[in-house]
Amino acid sequence: MKLLYVDAFAGISGDMTVGALLHLGLSVNALQRQLELLALRGYSIAATPRRVYGIDAMKFDVHAAQHGHAHRPFRSIREMLEGSSLPATVKRHAIAIFSKLAEAEGRVHGVATDDVEFHEVGAVDSIIDIVGAAIGLDALGVEQVYVSPLPLGSGIVQSQHGPIPVPGPATMELLRGFATRPSDGEGELVTPTGAAILAAMASLQPPPEMRIIGVGYGAGTRMLRDRPNLLRLVLGESIPGTGEDQHVIMETNIDDYNPELFEHVMERLFEAGARDVFLAPVHMKKNRPGIVLSVLCSEDKRELLAHIVMNETSAIGVRYHPVRRLVLEREIRQVNTAYGMVRVKVARNPDGHQNIAPEYEDCKRLAHERQVPIKLVYQAAVAAALQSSGTNQ
Repeated sequence: MKLLYVDAFAGISGDMTVGALLHLGLSVNALQRQLELLALRGYSIAATPRRVYGIDAMKFDVHAAQHGHAHRPFRSIREMLEGSSLPATVKRHAIAIFSKLAEAEGRVHGVATDDVEFHEVGAVDSIIDIVGAAIGLDALGVEQVYVSPLPLGSGIVQSQHGPIPVPGPATMELLRGFATRPSDGEGELVTPTGAAILAAMASLQPPPEMRIIGVGYGAGTRMLRDRPNLLRLVLGESIPGTGEDQHVIMETNIDDYNPELFEHVMERLFEAGARDVFLAPVHMKKNRPGIVLSVLCSEDKRELLAHIVMNETSAIGVRYHPVRRLVLEREIRQVNTAYGMVRVKVARNPDGHQNIAPEYEDCKRLAHERQVPIKLVYQAAVAAALQSSGTNQ
């Protein structure tokens, strides 16, 4: 399993995250190609090598043709992402990050999530930062993110609403549950965009043992007096023998809900961090047919996902219990087939056998583009993965 450790000794922002992902191995050209799938124009991106206190890093910048405080409602940003041709995983991650932001802003200002209008974060550069982070995590095959304790900084900064304390109210909402170091550093070290990326993608649990396979540094804009203004991302693989984890299963029985709406509910739950969501038919009291909605998630996501279930469905309660999982070591590979590149998940059994699962969305897209049956693309991806492993299994 690919793990990412966010070592935020100087805080985190959206541009620092993308810069560190680029330094870690994300291709600038690949980033640009996927960003062009968004309905955004009038901007350019730049990735510039930077040396900070003797440490090589990457500085990521977005140059927009028009500056200022663009007001974009969460609803329109979500529709733009949903309507794009971005890979499904990238869309899911980007929407999850913006959803976290909207929920935090809504709590601060007393506004419903869908009615939240973003100011600074609605500008083109912030959209690019968030979508760029989602692209990078997907391209590097990251399956789980962990984060160090976060320095909260200090002071007062100017916002669209006027002077606000550091961290800003929305940032504080986003950091609920995370380990922090209050009053560590001067100025704003954790931005709302950086906090939203962590809130949507990072676990609240301490990182497990891992084998380091790459390190990337993203440079910030300011020069800090007491530390290099860098974000360090450490990419690693889980070590065999640590493949056991603690999760929660939440369930509720539903017999009075329009079944057409379950697809939307499942999408919301996956966007918010559910590891799995599934439905099972049952017969309930008075022999009425019903559905058991089950959600597998980490403990830190339980409360959020329970609220989604009760807000989106007719359920008036959920039951939950802890479960332990044994999980195989896994990795995401890209394999070349006669139809194009396909991402493949490869899980290794202790006895050396492999479970190979091509990414459905990649196979679906290539089948559509090449006008061939999807099973041919799937079979070609499995064969390419076996060949790359040097096995005839």
